[in-house]
Amino acid sequence: MTTDKIRLGISHGDINGIGYEIIFKVIGDSRMYDMCTPIVYGSSKVAAYHRKTLNISNFNLNNIQSAEEAHPKRANIINCVNDDVRVELGKVTKMGGESAYKALKQAVADLKAGKIDVLVTAPINKANIQSEEFNFPGHTEYLEAEFGGGGSLMLLISDVLKVGVVTGHIPLTEVSNNISKEKILAKLKTLNQTLKEDFTIRKPRIAVLGLNPHAGDDGLIGKEEQEIIIPAIEEAKNKGIMALGPYAADGLFGSNNLAKFDAVLAMYHDQGLIPFKTISFSSGVNFTAGLPIVRTSPDHGTAFDIVGQGMADEESFRQAVYAAIDIFRNRSRNQDLAKNPLKSYDINKMDDKYNDRGSKKKVE
Repeated sequence: MTTDKIRLGISHGDINGIGYEIIFKVIGDSRMYDMCTPIVYGSSKVAAYHRKTLNISNFNLNNIQSAEEAHPKRANIINCVNDDVRVELGKVTKMGGESAYKALKQAVADLKAGKIDVLVTAPINKANIQSEEFNFPGHTEYLEAEFGGGGSLMLLISDVLKVGVVTGHIPLTEVSNNISKEKILAKLKTLNQTLKEDFTIRKPRIAVLGLNPHAGDDGLIGKEEQEIIIPAIEEAKNKGIMALGPYAADGLFGSNNLAKFDAVLAMYHDQGLIPFKTISFSSGVNFTAGLPIVRTSPDHGTAFDIVGQGMADEESFRQAVYAAIDIFRNRSRNQDLAKNPLKSYDINKMDDKYNDRGSKKKVE
């Protein structure tokens, strides 16, 4: 890893959504090339279709065969899709899902091979991307399977708020059965570690939400807090993690106490993401914490209803690019520090060389 100019991989997402529009708006700014070399994994044919639809004439993508050929001062594209690809704006199609997966697959392969440094994923449609090769609820689970470890965490980040979730893309009826002391503790460990290494927060304070209304009201509205969540918090504290709670979600997000914490761990998807997106929708970023690679994405979907109209807000995608670069550099610095710690000295041996004032003794 290096803190030099970042090789930024971008998977194009669903070809019938707003992926290309937000990509154009962000990497079409030449100032971006001062900090990264953008490499889009997608289709030059699809890109040309969207560029024509959006009436963009002052921006072109540099066609390359591999990431090694990327021009450092241009936006590059690698063709991952067959030329018979068909764009149908705003529609959920099988080809849209296949094209999204092919681009993602090649980008992940290059990420594994070290040909790119970070990956930013444009939005996919979670239904049409399903296949024998991609049988996952979303990007997070797919990347966890590809890079191993089993300890990933969906973490939504912005300048004012960071929210992780214990359970991700599962039905609400299955949430309670998928919460355990061990799982909460594992997510707290991952969250604590990423706050330290990826966001350079020395002593993170984490607010843990309850599952039930009013955080269970001492067992009156559910037992999960007393039987699962509180024991997990106590064990986390014993391991040096500053986890506090459980807090009632409505009370925490609606009060000034939120500012006292560096991150929030929610029990399920909407419990954390609804307040996060209410506060930070236009600038929020989805970061997959706990993996050996850096992957971010905008915190919104394909927006089929506005595709091709030039109405897509690119700010979340821009912040996803910035976040990926910042996290990569933070990790690089931490790794460099770990490789080159301050040297330790034997005090007894130092006494032989130095007098009590710290000056070197004269050699007779």
